[in-house]
Amino acid sequence: MPIHRETRLLPYTPQQVYDLVADVERYPEFLPWCLACRIARKESPTSFTADLVVGFKMVREQFTSRVTLKPVEEITVEYLSGPFEYLTNAWKFAASEGGTTVSFYLSFEFKSKLLQALIGVLFEEAVRRMVSAFETRAGKLYGVPTAI
Repeated sequence: MPIHRETRLLPYTPQQVYDLVADVERYPEFLPWCLACRIARKESPTSFTADLVVGFKMVREQFTSRVTLKPVEEITVEYLSGPFEYLTNAWKFAASEGGTTVSFYLSFEFKSKLLQALIGVLFEEAVRRMVSAFETRAGKLYGVPTAI
């Protein structure tokens, strides 16, 4: 069961970083291996169900999750259906000197042992590239900040 924790200081406001992560329908524009994403159902102003399609080479999988927003503080993802035994994902945002401290957590296990073995080899690098994609996207959206 791969687990990844990462903390980064980004030179953007908590609102900017939160808005970027919360805008899941834009993920296919910048996130590696994310082929499609749609909001399936808006449950409340702070909760929705999203369908995400991910793919790499010949592997293509769709899964559904409930996304819960705690504005400007936290975003959590609860796995509902798809190819995983489980998937847990959380983002936390805290104002820090010089920007925002972003804490990222991801843990999952595929139902398929073959898929689990395949991704296991690439897991750390894949997650680092995903987190870096968010950082790069922030730079494109918000530019290089002069001061927070």
